[in-house]
Amino acid sequence: MIPSMRSLTAEEYVEAFKSFLEHSTEHQCMDEFNKEQMPNIVAGIIRLCLSMSHRAEHASLLLGIPWQERWQDLKMIRILQAVHPGVFIDNEIVEPNPQHVAAYKELVNQAPDLQNVSFIWHQLTSLEYEQQVKEKGTHKKFDFIHMIQMLYRVEDIPNTIKFFHSCLDHHGKLLIIILSDSSGWASLWKKHRDCLPATDSGHYITCSGITEVLQRLGVEHRVYEFPSGWDITECFVEGDAVGGRMMDFLTGTKDFLGTAPAALRRRLQEALCQPECSSTRDGRVIFSNNLSMIVVEC
Repeated sequence: MIPSMRSLTAEEYVEAFKSFLEHSTEHQCMDEFNKEQMPNIVAGIIRLCLSMSHRAEHASLLLGIPWQERWQDLKMIRILQAVHPGVFIDNEIVEPNPQHVAAYKELVNQAPDLQNVSFIWHQLTSLEYEQQVKEKGTHKKFDFIHMIQMLYRVEDIPNTIKFFHSCLDHHGKLLIIILSDSSGWASLWKKHRDCLPATDSGHYITCSGITEVLQRLGVEHRVYEFPSGWDITECFVEGDAVGGRMMDFLTGTKDFLGTAPAALRRRLQEALCQPECSSTRDGRVIFSNNLSMIVVEC
């Protein structure tokens, strides 16, 4: 008897995500953005905030992110330190999973170059954090807030963006990193959603869905597009363990290849091969994982 299809648990998602990172250029894509754009972004933030708020060499950051991007926090902090040596950084993290909080703390403890950085840990979802802030009536303002690949799991995306935008200090910036409309994900979700199981509770949202929200809010924003690829060749190799984990990550389903009906598996694999989803390079199938970096003004 074939087991029924079900969503990945948090731990299973971690394993599937690791496989994704090992075969994709997602972090290289983010590194390119950090190199090309982040210095100018944080230079403007700190210069203006120091002038407007008179906080001598001080910056407040809230990083509302999923656990798997925690090393991107430290990269951004180090960019800020390089652009403004001596700036003291208040860094607040919103993360609901206690294991992920513990892992992030360990990462911080192993970083000797963070002496001028304080960390406040909120073991909460973004909604719980918002409710806590409103209940306490302490609406703290931040110079820089970032949401890296996390809005897929937010219940109310427009209100979440609206709330965190309201947390920006004068001339602050909100950075949202989300999948691009030019990505294979966008095409897969738009044209082949009926191929995807109904087990994944995430939002099928890409850059245009976020910019529509920002336009309704009437806030100024800029979008930077960066190419990224994911080698999914093993998805088409019968019985390949790596390919199995890739398909699990693609669908949010545990053991998709072993539990999905044969017709569904076939349709999804055919969809993945379409040119709007993937390209072929040297015999390898490269799924488009292009990212949009959206910088929102206060």
